[in-house]
Amino acid sequence: MSLTSKYSVINIRRYLKNDNPKIGEDRLLQVLSGFSCPKNPDLELFLKNSSIEFTKKNQSVTYLVFSKENGALLGYFTIALKALTVRGETVSKTTKRKLLRISELDEKSDTYTMAAYLIAQLGKNYAGGMEKKITGAELLELAWGIIERMQYLGGGLVVFLEANNEEKLLSFYNTNRFVQFDTRLTASDPENQHELIQLLRLL
Repeated sequence: MSLTSKYSVINIRRYLKNDNPKIGEDRLLQVLSGFSCPKNPDLELFLKNSSIEFTKKNQSVTYLVFSKENGALLGYFTIALKALTVRGETVSKTTKRKLLRISELDEKSDTYTMAAYLIAQLGKNYAGGMEKKITGAELLELAWGIIERMQYLGGGLVVFLEANNEEKLLSFYNTNRFVQFDTRLTASDPENQHELIQLLRLL
């Protein structure tokens, strides 16, 4: 069974640009209130407190994933366009050749700078056991499908994401063809900084 026959992927702009109170922003807030992710509170916090504002400001766009069987909210993902710099020493020669097509090379520092697609958020809804209705791989594949459409319309080659340094999580992304290329420290709260693993995959 194809993913499109099981799930609906809705850009939240469809709510935000609709004056119908049954579909507008108030309805969107009701939908988002039904999302719960105790495993990663930051995912829940972003969806409920930041996703709408970020989408309005064109900083990113959030997509909701619903079950076609009963209309339940199963998860969501957020996509953004970001400037990305990759150090040549962290990737293979084959990847470097591909990056040259769409990046600006600084030969002195051996770095490649480009626009890239960032999967900024990706999470399942744990309310009422909904997490059992979709797999992480399916959710990631749905996000990948949206990015492929964006690439068809505007080009691009690189998709990246950042994950906590957890073995199970990194194994999941490795299995789905993402490879580590760097690390960075979170900068929002200097007192609670932690390391994020940066992973990329080429379209």
